[in-house]
Amino acid sequence: MQLTVFRNDIIDGLQKSSSIIPAKTGAAFLRTVWLEAAGSSLSILSTDSSLEFTGHYAAKVAKEGLCGVQGKSFFELVRKLPPGEISLTLDEASGNLLIKQGSRRYKLPVSDRNWFQPFAAFPNEGAVTWSGDFLQEIIERVAYCISDEDTMEAMACMYLRPVADSARIEVCGLNGHQFSLVGFLNDDIHAMLPPDGILIQKKYVSELKRWLTAEEVELAMGQKRLFFRTTKRDEAAPEGQGSVETFSLPLSFYQYPDYNAFVSKLATDGVSTLAIDRLECIDALERVAIFNTDNNRCASFLFDGPGELSLKSQGQEAGEATETLECVFTGDLDKVAFPTKDLTDILGHFESAKVSFTLTGAEGPCGIRGEDDADSLVIIMPMKIVEETYYSEEDIA
Repeated sequence: MQLTVFRNDIIDGLQKSSSIIPAKTGAAFLRTVWLEAAGSSLSILSTDSSLEFTGHYAAKVAKEGLCGVQGKSFFELVRKLPPGEISLTLDEASGNLLIKQGSRRYKLPVSDRNWFQPFAAFPNEGAVTWSGDFLQEIIERVAYCISDEDTMEAMACMYLRPVADSARIEVCGLNGHQFSLVGFLNDDIHAMLPPDGILIQKKYVSELKRWLTAEEVELAMGQKRLFFRTTKRDEAAPEGQGSVETFSLPLSFYQYPDYNAFVSKLATDGVSTLAIDRLECIDALERVAIFNTDNNRCASFLFDGPGELSLKSQGQEAGEATETLECVFTGDLDKVAFPTKDLTDILGHFESAKVSFTLTGAEGPCGIRGEDDADSLVIIMPMKIVEETYYSEEDIA
């Protein structure tokens, strides 16, 4: 293998490829980044045995071939090199990859060629072009509600489900006490998804979000994997040469909970509604949270009338906080309590100036929507209120 390539053409791909391989733990073959010279391109490939990354970059190939090097070391070296052309030559006699740039010379030992396993190919048939920044936004609105526990199976996954008899797709995250749903319309993606939808584990969702850019992405499905591909053209290069990067991940096959069972409760008779300024509520919750303790992590909402809401928190060692906010309230509910940190986090994922709460009871699901957050719903479960008194007039006197 012998080729030359420009450092700036491959540095982003090396960063992406090295980010998914283990740093020091795991088998040595998983810490390998594979370099393949063929035709007029250099391919960079890496895997952690589940995720797979493949990038193709323009290069001047004098001799085709394949070799593997320790990914972190190779990336750190190239990262610290200045811009310019780099020469890569496989010295089969010594078992080293020779790296040259100007007067600089380096050697890296190569991995056993038998470690290499073919990567899953991008299925061109049925591929759909999608907006990378829109997919990032969907992940941002859903991922924080996905369970962090792998043992939770389906609840540790992001769920994409095509709604029957429409072009609507619903994307969901659920962890047992919070639920987030974002809906959108896309005929092509709706047709590509199986009727029961697909599940992507949260750990893979996080890696996908890091890999995505605002550019368009091609989305495709294999039998057990989901593929994402980006193409970046370089108009200054001959014949519009550029880079092509593919990221693929395994799909999970669990039974996702029927979330319509609790979403439908928001439309039942007897619910109470609350409309409030989102940023004012966040500010008040952050101050009230100072008075939370390990035994009392909630903020109580006390409804004093149609236009007034009291937020309250107290702890035996922390003290007591009460704030009053303007609101629009309808219904018969007197009070309800939410985990302060969770509610603050939820409101931070909305963009609307005003948010509305649909309250089904002191211990029933509460739906939150924003007037400017199209087709987005978050459900949070209240906390059971335990009446405790830490202060009295006699104590103050």
